[in-house]
Amino acid sequence: MDNLSSKKALIIGSGIAGIAVAIRLAVKGYAVEVFEVNTYPGGKLSEIEKDGFRFDAGPNLFTMPHYVDELYKLAGKNPKDYFIYKRLDVSCKYFYADGKQLTAYDDLEKLDAEIASNTKESAISLEKFRENSHTIYEITNKVFLESSLHRLSTYFKRSTLKSLINFNKIDAFRTMHQANKSFFKDDHLVQFYDRFATYNGSNPYQAPATLNVIPHLEQNYGAYFPINGIYSITTSLVSLAESLGVKFHYNSPVDEIILKGKKAVAIRVDNKEIKADIIVSNTDVWFTYHKLLSKYPKLFPRHILQQQRSSSALIFYWGIKSEFPELDLHNLFFSGNYEEEFKAIWDQKTVSDDPTIYLNISVKLKSDDAPIGCENWYVMINCPSNQGQDWNKLIEIARKNILKKLSAMLNKDINQLIISEQVLDPRSIESKTSSYQGSLYGNSSNNRFSAFLRHANKSSKIDQLYFCGGSVHPGGGIPLALLSAKIVSDWINKPQLR
Repeated sequence: MDNLSSKKALIIGSGIAGIAVAIRLAVKGYAVEVFEVNTYPGGKLSEIEKDGFRFDAGPNLFTMPHYVDELYKLAGKNPKDYFIYKRLDVSCKYFYADGKQLTAYDDLEKLDAEIASNTKESAISLEKFRENSHTIYEITNKVFLESSLHRLSTYFKRSTLKSLINFNKIDAFRTMHQANKSFFKDDHLVQFYDRFATYNGSNPYQAPATLNVIPHLEQNYGAYFPINGIYSITTSLVSLAESLGVKFHYNSPVDEIILKGKKAVAIRVDNKEIKADIIVSNTDVWFTYHKLLSKYPKLFPRHILQQQRSSSALIFYWGIKSEFPELDLHNLFFSGNYEEEFKAIWDQKTVSDDPTIYLNISVKLKSDDAPIGCENWYVMINCPSNQGQDWNKLIEIARKNILKKLSAMLNKDINQLIISEQVLDPRSIESKTSSYQGSLYGNSSNNRFSAFLRHANKSSKIDQLYFCGGSVHPGGGIPLALLSAKIVSDWINKPQLR
């Protein structure tokens, strides 16, 4: 370790990015403390238990596990001794409104055969799409995902220059839907690939086709499941951090970031001032400024804070007294009119009457997540962020429409099978995770230049203040949140390269 034991770093929030930053800085020799408003770590990556059912409360899709493994390796440990996961043979089962079904196999040959037997799409179309998706990944990965766009040093790298030369190939000037319509003639495949826009809370009819990089990550690097559930990502990394000397303070809301001039020097917790050499906010960037830095409005990045927020989610956690062998870990029931669904969310700021339903059933792979003969259903639909809608009414309507749709498509009265229920909506997402308006991914990616418009991982106006998590660069979701932690760590350890 570097001889930095006298250096103190304070992390605000114990989301997955905050935990990862704590590990990286502890490995470098910093004395690290994490302050969390809740009584548990993880932020969105938490769990719910009720009536014998356990649910991973937030993200359910786990990709790019090597970013978790990397943290163990940095600490000199073998990841397989602490965190075990398996690659899924099927990433998702898709159910269409017209009765069509697709199983997204991990094996691309099996996936191609599945598509060929269920759609009119040609192997050539799939090959061209994948080539395009791979090209976008090769151009953007090192520059847009693994590096800060806000450091001058980034633009002197050979990889950056190569990416800039090939910028026209990232397909930023078409929407995802326009691009997918050009690749595929079968509407089932267009809808299949449009769906990936929702992975970061965006609208495929507005978001740039650059986001077609997302299916490359899932279909080439695979989807995984930790044997102890998604929440074990949080608990295992907290244990790793604690083994490195990181101190976690739960039920400890931070009230203020204290500045001296334009330098962050301390935080205030429970009327106590705690000094630091480094402060990292893993809290939504909107709340970081409006709550923790409210005394310094002249230092706000106003344009960024006024940008459109990503979509949110309405989630029902249902204990089901039955088993459905036709369902898998991940299941998706498509809307019959995808464009109208997104118009409802983004234009009308409401919930569609025919929503696309994501259904996760972790008991399929973790047998103790539900009583014998039962299943734990995580039922989610995309919805707008909270802007004052009547959510009680919207929840009532959505529940009715979801049950009607699932009952019809599964040929069972689902309502009669529910023996336990909890609900999470944009209001409770905001209150539990400090995500402004309950948006899941900070700002939306509906603008073609959204990658450049996310908040930097370091404040340009306040020295020694850094940012990580889904509301800042490079974006939301487990892999990108972990990458934000890596960018912060690299920046802190090379402060001269701003």
